[in-house]
Amino acid sequence: MKEYSIQTISENYKMTAYGVALGDYKDWAGNAAKTAAKKAEITENGKLAELLALSDGQEHQINYVLDGQAWRGFGVMGEFDVEGAVVLDFLAGDYIVVPGTGADKERLADEITGKVFGGLLNQIPEYSYVGPGNSTFVRADGAGGFYGEMWLRSQKNPS
Repeated sequence: MKEYSIQTISENYKMTAYGVALGDYKDWAGNAAKTAAKKAEITENGKLAELLALSDGQEHQINYVLDGQAWRGFGVMGEFDVEGAVVLDFLAGDYIVVPGTGADKERLADEITGKVFGGLLNQIPEYSYVGPGNSTFVRADGAGGFYGEMWLRSQKNPS
């Protein structure tokens, strides 16, 4: 499997999500705990299921800069008016798309994220990640495992 591709999105799009602000983005353990607690909360109270029912049913893990602060959440493609959720803008342009496969659905998004920010972005000199966010989805691959992709808005670097 190729490590990444470049895909062009021609129109801005929105995602609706529930999440948490990350006060110190370098506090990996604390942020993982906050994120896990938010995921458990929206799963148990049915809020995530409500969003999934309004959309195409594909859940996304989202990292975003919201009000100048790192933010992480779970949501869906599209704009929905749901209490407690935020609507995030994703801009048209080029996106670095990083695929991954694995046997554990809950870990695959984090594995892809680790791969991207653990060095893969440094191996793509022709593009720079510009945000303001990224999203990752994971779905069953039909063969007993899982397939996922992380999408990161980027811009082509000058030659």
